[in-house]
Amino acid sequence: MSVVEVENLFKTYGSVQALRGVTFEVGEGVTGLLGPNGAGKSTLLLCVLGLLPDWRGEVRVLGLDARRRRRDIRRLVGFMPELDARLPGTTAVKAVRYLGRLTGLPYSQALRRAHEVLWHVGLGEAVYRDLEEYSAGMHQRFKLAQALVHDPQLLFLDEPLGGMDPAGRDDLLDLIRDLATNHAKHVVWSSHILPEVQKVADAVVILDRGAFCGRFDLDDLKPADHRYAVQVEGDVDTYRRLLGEAGIDDVVPGSARGALLLTLPDAKGVHDLLRLSRLAGVRLRKVAPAGESLEAVFHRFVNGPREAVS
Repeated sequence: MSVVEVENLFKTYGSVQALRGVTFEVGEGVTGLLGPNGAGKSTLLLCVLGLLPDWRGEVRVLGLDARRRRRDIRRLVGFMPELDARLPGTTAVKAVRYLGRLTGLPYSQALRRAHEVLWHVGLGEAVYRDLEEYSAGMHQRFKLAQALVHDPQLLFLDEPLGGMDPAGRDDLLDLIRDLATNHAKHVVWSSHILPEVQKVADAVVILDRGAFCGRFDLDDLKPADHRYAVQVEGDVDTYRRLLGEAGIDDVVPGSARGALLLTLPDAKGVHDLLRLSRLAGVRLRKVAPAGESLEAVFHRFVNGPREAVS
């Protein structure tokens, strides 16, 4: 099923053409909306949500016309904007309850839902604190709670990991994955943090300078020859040194703790990984062919021919 359908979408700001005939479809699950700064990602989200006037083209969200059914769409979607969205001088539970009321929930149901979603995003101990006291990471969680209060089918997230530390980003990634996997939410996620998108997304759409560059499924990222992802537990530095001494010197840290990406001279080199792990006193938890990075494909789309991954 197509969750979002965009056809020949144009949007200008004065003489600046922010979107230039963009056409694509978004399927079920988690879709990353990628592009450099100024690519038109935020503008696209605002057009799809009906929050910007004077755009040309056709947009359908969950089968509804985005120009004629804006209110119906807003009952079915949640939006987490990039900029702060909070009422000054109020607590988290009051602010989220207020947004629940705006979606049509009765007072008692809006209050109950506010408590539920704030606990779900990890703010259960801070629901009565003033929002001005929240850290940057807490504000990101709070914005996600606001987007979830009315139990939408589809979430639009605009740079949801901004300002978060690594542990906070991992927690929010787990939340996004949980929403899609266990709560049947569809997610369109605008981001420039490509490794994080690759961990969660099912597909990506790429924009550049207001134009559509391509769309592909993450499963289409092909493993590179003799490139492996390795996960170890223990003294990683000693293991990397022994790998280098054995001639395996193209070793770089992965995004997770204890993760390494490396290129072996040939397929037989896998046996050396096990032998050297014993010498280093580390536990080898994972050895698997490493797919091409999303970042590499992204740059190929933006800087090279704009065609789908085969």
